[in-house]
Order: sequence, then structure tokens, then C-alpha cells
Amino acid sequence: MPGPLNLLTDIEGVTVGHATDLALGSGVTAVVFDKPAMASGTVLGGAPGGRETSLLDPSMTVETVDAFVLSGGSAFGLDAAGGVQSGLREIGRGFPVGDVRVPIVPQAILMDLLNGGDKNWGLHSPYRGMGYEAFKAATGGAFPLGTVGAGTGATTATVKGGLGSASAVTSSGHVVAALVATNALGSATVGDGPHFWAAPYEVDKEFGGQGLPFPTDTRLRIKGVRITATTIGVVVTDAVLTKAQAHRLSLAAHDGLARAIMPVHLPFDGDTVFSAATAEKEVKEARDLMEILHLAALVTSRAIARGVFEATALPVANAQPSWRDCFGSSVSK
Repeated sequence: MPGPLNLLTDIEGVTVGHATDLALGSGVTAVVFDKPAMASGTVLGGAPGGRETSLLDPSMTVETVDAFVLSGGSAFGLDAAGGVQSGLREIGRGFPVGDVRVPIVPQAILMDLLNGGDKNWGLHSPYRGMGYEAFKAATGGAFPLGTVGAGTGATTATVKGGLGSASAVTSSGHVVAALVATNALGSATVGDGPHFWAAPYEVDKEFGGQGLPFPTDTRLRIKGVRITATTIGVVVTDAVLTKAQAHRLSLAAHDGLARAIMPVHLPFDGDTVFSAATAEKEVKEARDLMEILHLAALVTSRAIARGVFEATALPVANAQPSWRDCFGSSVSK
């Protein structure tokens, strides 16, 4: 069962903000925690881009983060974390080092430089400013999906990619939720039709209620060779977890990528998932942890499909059509 919003913000103490530039064909999404959250993450794609990802290893000293950043722009987009860091510093947040506070802001980027948007930004990229804008826009409650924030310029092998989110509640009351920008080298849909690989996990027709075709078409569909892509995301729970358990949470979410995108984790993907625990609710039984991990995979799969389902084509020449452009009339009622 999803939370009330079926979004990452169903978790108390988590806010989300976007900066979107349709002419640029790119954007930034900031996930900001009201207080430092236990965090980890895993990179399984072969061509990743990130900032502060090494500190997320369970063996590293710093255990908590103040925010995560997902951004377009490929390596240029790594400037975005600096903008979010500036916003956090403004309000006195950060890891204490003597009398200085250093905001901890890991970031992952996706490759959206070839989608037709205007990337002629001059000497300095716009991403630092967009990061600050996304931080200032971060709020609880509902937020838009699809061609927004980090999903603005996202594409897949078949239809326009986008930013999606989904949540679930465990039998013991823990909330688990994901936010994913799907910019896959592969495809979130089956063959040339409207069906999503994530269909078995769909809740309340949240991405069209198409189900799966039989037989399924598993032939290789990718954007091309040496065209980098990358699906990046965040999975969060309100449970109390150790850093090692948070790392396991990110691995479980990667299972969700593998169930919703085919193929995934390729040499030219940079697939990265960050994970966090806000420590609002104790985990009393081993089974509770198992269910959190189980649902982490499912909400990630659902978030991927929702992002593609909600996306709209960029307003540029020869833009990749969206799922709705191709199949909108086939949405199940």
C-alpha cells in the first residue's frame, strides 16, 4: 500500500525541490533532510558521474548527509551540489569541523547533453545556480513528476524518460519511498508497445494499468553504442538503520532498476542509487528489515515507470516523443 501521496515526501522530514529549464533541456532535483540522515549508496553502472559518493561506503567515517542532489548536465551538472551546499550553509547546516560546518551533499548526474536543448551556456554552467534554486524550492507535500528537475532532459531507448516517485508502507508501519530520474540506455517499456517492465508491481494504475504482454519481447533495445545514459535515484525509509543496513537498502533498490529497465547496469550507464534512513521508527524484528528491503526494490521499479509515464516531450525540434505521445489513447480506465 502506498503512503498518502505515493511520493518520497510521504516520509516525514524529507523535502524535494526542482529547478527545470525546458530550453536547456535539463534540470536539478534536491532531496533535503530536515536533520542529518544515515546514508549510503551504490554505483553499479559502468560510466558514473558523482560527488561525495566515496564517503557513502559503509567503511567511511561520515555517516549522515544533509541532502542528495540528482542532476542532468553530465559532468557539468556536478556544479549543482555546490548550490545546494550554499543553501544549507546559509541556514547553518553541516558536519561540524571545529567552528565550521560543512554540508554533506552527495550527488549523481545523468547524461542529457544530446537531447536537442540549448547547451551553449558560455563560460560557466548554470547548474550551481539551479542547485541553489532547487534547494530553495524544496518542500514537503506533493511535487510534480515527469519532465521536471533531474528528469527534464532524460530519455530512454524507446520513449522520453523522466522523474518518478513512489512509496509503500510495511506491515509494521515503516514508510519506504523512492525518487528516480530514468535516463536509461535501455528501455522501461516492453518491445515497441505501451507495457512497462514494472507492470507486476503497479498500484492503482499509477502508470496506465497496461499489465504485461504475452509473450514478452526481450530483444535488445538501446539508444546506441557509446552514448552514455544513466538512471539515478534515491531510496529512503523512516526506519532506524545502521550505515551498513542503509547500504543494503541501496543494493535492494538496484534490484528495482533491474526489474523495471531492460537492459540495465551497462558499460555506458552510470546507474547510481543513494539511500537514507531518517531514524523515526525502530526496527524491532529481522522480518521488518527484510520487508523494508523488499519494498525498496518495488518502489524503485514503480518510480521508474511513473517517471516515464508522466513525462512530456521537450519543446525542441526532433525531441523524443513521450509515452503519452505514443500510447496516450491506450491508458486503461
